[in-house]
Amino acid sequence: MAVYSIFFKESVRKDLGSIPGNDLQRIIERIARLAENPRPQGCEKLSGQEKYRLRQGIYRIIYSIQDSELTVWVVKVGHRRDVYRN
Repeated sequence: MAVYSIFFKESVRKDLGSIPGNDLQRIIERIARLAENPRPQGCEKLSGQEKYRLRQGIYRIIYSIQDSELTVWVVKVGHRRDVYRN
């Protein structure tokens, strides 16, 4: 299987800065594994969007996949109660 490149939207840095250390480490590891398999077990496609969500404890990782370019763009990371708000 091809290896995908991982990119982060600028606002994700701020999202990650507000997450406690242990949770942050797990989230980063989970994001890194997306390079090998961008559609792991447990990911769900968001309805009406070309984005996916991945659960990591009480946090959600929202990302999009560009198969033609072999890239994954992480667009939002946050607590489950806040991450879907616009």
